[in-house]
Parts: sequence; structure tokens; C-alpha cells
Amino acid sequence: MTNGFTIRNRTKKVDATLAERFARLPVANISDSMSRMTAAGPRLRPYHDQGKVMAGVALTVKTRPGDNLLVHKAIDMAEPGDVIVVDAGGDLTNSIMGEIMVYLAQEKGVAGFVIDGAIRDSDEIKASGIGMFAAGVTHRGPYKDGPGEINVPIAIDGMVIHPGDLIVGDCDGLVCVPCDEAETIVEAAEAKQRAEIKEISAIRDGSVDREWVEKLLEARGVAYID
Repeated sequence: MTNGFTIRNRTKKVDATLAERFARLPVANISDSMSRMTAAGPRLRPYHDQGKVMAGVALTVKTRPGDNLLVHKAIDMAEPGDVIVVDAGGDLTNSIMGEIMVYLAQEKGVAGFVIDGAIRDSDEIKASGIGMFAAGVTHRGPYKDGPGEINVPIAIDGMVIHPGDLIVGDCDGLVCVPCDEAETIVEAAEAKQRAEIKEISAIRDGSVDREWVEKLLEARGVAYID
């Protein structure tokens, strides 16, 4: 085995029906239901229609900055509904992928990409309709030498992603839902969504209760000064 070249199979993954439930929820509500402890950072922004929610099972790739050999292999391995998540070190010197790779991925039914690095052909990628989060854009192309690994744990700005976890992204950013906790988290996020819908309805009909603001300020010892 050559050091730095490892390809593994996923041993578990989030069920497709759970992914569909998460896709109907705002990332902010999912994040709140995870105690606001998990985020991929503000650098990763959507390069697709921002009304699109991207949700799918993580197929992870770790590669040296500017190299996409193992990303090509991940596309070949991908299953329908996967989100290919690439830790490329956040470097923006060379792009990790462009439109050709997107078209290959779409033929495999890939739901989207998360690239902690740069992409190119950004207009074409947006027009393709695939989900795409990236740290930036550059016209400079990638290398294809490796090393790299597939289906290993990776981390993006402190957010740890294991192969088989669920990735959800919208215009507010990205969150990774651990596979073993997905059922509990989706139930909590759906409950929060129902509570928010109820609160918005109360705001609109004038029945919203805002006494909690004053009570909290009093508990904190607020002083009013004329």
C-alpha cells in the first residue's frame, strides 16, 4: 500500500427517507437542534441556485491541495443521492473541479459537492442545477497525481464528517448530521420548525407573547436610565 493512497467502503449511512425529511428543514433549525455546536464555517458558500436545499449522504475525500485524482475516483464510486465532501485544505490556488466533473457526477445521481477548496466553470456549474458549496473560484486547473483518501473521517473548520453522515446545505451554510444521531436530530428539528410556524402565525395575528424579553432582562439586573 502506498502511503497516502487509501480507498475504503462505507460501513453505514443515513437512510434516504431521513435525508428527504432533512431536506424539508432549514439548516438553521437543524443547527439549533444540535446545540449550535456544528458548522463548516462561513467560507463555504453555495455556487448553485440559493433556493435549493442540498441534502445527501457524505462520501468523503481527503486530498492534497489543488489535486483531484481521488475526487475523480469518488465520482466513479458514488451512489445516487451522495454528497461528495472534499477536504482539499481550503487552498484556492488551483481548482479541484469544474463542469466536466459535474456532468459525470450528475450521470451517477450525485446530489452535490462540498469543496473545501476552489472550483472553476462556476456559471456552468450553477446552470447545471447540482448542489455545490465551495470556498472560492479560480480558473487555474487541478493536478491529478494524488495523494488522497476516500471514505475516511475529515474535518472542515472544525466540523467533523464521517463517511455515511448526512450533509445538509442551504443559503445559510452547511451542517453535518452524524449518522447515529440522525433520527433524534430530525425529530427535534421538525418540532422546532412547527414551533416557529406557530410563532410566525401569532406574530401576524397580533397574539404573540413578548413578555419573556422583559422577564429575562429583569433576571439579568437591567437598569433603565432616563
